[in-house]
Amino acid sequence: MVKREFSTPSFFVDLDILDMNIESMAEMCKKNNKELWPMVKTHKSMQIAQMQAKKGTAGFLAGTVLEAEKLVEAGFDSIALAYPVVDEKNISRIIELLKKADIILAFDGENAAEKFDRLLAEEKIKAEYLIIIDSGLHRLGVKSEKSAELAEKLKKYDNLILKGICTHPGQVYGAANMAEVKKAAAEEVEAVEAAVRNLEENGFNIEMAATGSTPTANFAAESDVITVLRPGNYVFYDNMQAAVGVVPLERCSLTVMASIISQPADDLFILNAGSKCLGLDKGAHGNSNIKGYGVVKDHPELLITGLSEEVAKVKIEDKTELKVGDKVEIIPNHSCSAANMTDYLLGCRKDEIDEIIYIDARGGSRKPPEIS
Repeated sequence: MVKREFSTPSFFVDLDILDMNIESMAEMCKKNNKELWPMVKTHKSMQIAQMQAKKGTAGFLAGTVLEAEKLVEAGFDSIALAYPVVDEKNISRIIELLKKADIILAFDGENAAEKFDRLLAEEKIKAEYLIIIDSGLHRLGVKSEKSAELAEKLKKYDNLILKGICTHPGQVYGAANMAEVKKAAAEEVEAVEAAVRNLEENGFNIEMAATGSTPTANFAAESDVITVLRPGNYVFYDNMQAAVGVVPLERCSLTVMASIISQPADDLFILNAGSKCLGLDKGAHGNSNIKGYGVVKDHPELLITGLSEEVAKVKIEDKTELKVGDKVEIIPNHSCSAANMTDYLLGCRKDEIDEIIYIDARGGSRKPPEIS
C-alpha cells in the first residue's frame, strides 16, 4: 500500500531517513571514541532499538521503568536510568531487572539511594550508579563542585557502587540559533569536566562520564573527558532541531498525515489532527524561534496556528492548490511527544509502506494493578 491510501490521522516514519540518522550518529560516536547509549524515550520502540544496536551501541538510556523492562525483555543487558527512582514498587521492579541485566542507577541525593541500598541488601545484590550533574537545565542534579560531597555521603551504602556521572543539557532546547547551541554545549562540557575533576581530586575513580542531547552531541564529542553520549531525538529529528540549524527539514523522518476536513474561510483550513497527534509544545522546553505547531511538508504557504484535541487550524498565507479532502504531512515540532501518541508507526520507503513499527514501551506499567 502507499501512504495516501491510509486513513487519517496516520503516523509515518521514513525508513531510509531513519537508517541514515541512526548510522550518522553511530559513526560520529565511533570517530570520536565515545560510547553511544541512546535515550529510548524518543521512540519507545524495541524495533528501533534493535536498529540502533545493529549500527553500534554500548547500551541504552531509559526514561521510565517500563522502558528498562522492555529493553531487558528484548535481550539488551546494558541499561542506564536517566532519573532517580524512589517509589519502592518501582525500585522492586528495577531490582528484578538487576537479576537479569546490568542496570546503572542515577542519584542526585540520598533518599533514593538509601531505599535502593536497603532493598538491594535484602536480595544480596549490588548496583552501580551515576551522580546526576546540573549542567544548566536546573532540573535534576548537583552542581559540579558538590559532586564529591554527594559521593562521600553515598559511600556508606555498601550495596551501591559509584560508576561515574551523567548530565543532560536540556537548556539547549531554548536555543534560537547554532551560536546558542554551542554555548549550551560549552556549559555541558564544562560541567562534566569540572565534576570529574572534583571527584578525582577527592579520591573517587570515575569510569563513566555521560552526557547527552541531540543538538550538542557533535560538540560534546570533542571533550576528552566525556566517555558516553546519550542523544535520543536524532532518530527522528523534528521542527525544533531544524529551527535552530541542527539539521535541515529533510532529515526529519517522522510525519503525521492529516486530511483537510473544512475550509471555513478563504484563508483557513481545518485538519483532522490536533494536539493528540502533534502535541502542544514548541520544542522540548519551549522555543520562541518556532512558528506554529508543526511544519506542513512541501507547503510553505500553510501555517498551523492552533490545535484543539482532534483538529488543527491552518492559516493559508499564500496561494495554494490544496482543497478540502486533500491530505498533507506534518513534521511535528517535537517528535518525541508525537511518537508517544500512537501505538505504531507506518514504516515507509518513498511512498510504499514497508513495515509496521510498534511503539511498545508507552505508559508507566506493564499491566494494570490488582485492586481486589
